[in-house]
Amino acid sequence: MPMFTPTQKPEPTASTPPPASPSNGTASGRQAGGVLSAGVSIKGSVRFSTDLVIDGQVEGTIDSGGRLTVGKNAHITGEIRTGSVTVYGTVDGNVTAVERCELHSGCTLRGDIEAPRLVVDEEATFLGSAKIAMRPKQP
Repeated sequence: MPMFTPTQKPEPTASTPPPASPSNGTASGRQAGGVLSAGVSIKGSVRFSTDLVIDGQVEGTIDSGGRLTVGKNAHITGEIRTGSVTVYGTVDGNVTAVERCELHSGCTLRGDIEAPRLVVDEEATFLGSAKIAMRPKQP
């Protein structure tokens, strides 16, 4: 009597499309929040609550407690204050992140960074200063 019996996995059906890969160069497949795609240009303040991917141009402040992804086609000119930020494109301005800041290969950030965690890939361009310190916990 065999100890293990072979089981067949159901084959994927043609009606189930594969998950779409992001067009902004991000490695993450999750797209729970909003997307400002390439070709979109905004002047003014941007606010969001959870996740936002920007692949266009923003001139102004970006303010959120959520996660911001700056796509490879993006150009942000202004201050960024978020929970966390991942940069693949270009940022001209200061970045303040409550959780972490990631600078990926090919990105350019000209400005100061303040975050408790900073990740900088090889081939990332960072012109500015970095303050890496844990923030005091709120009571």
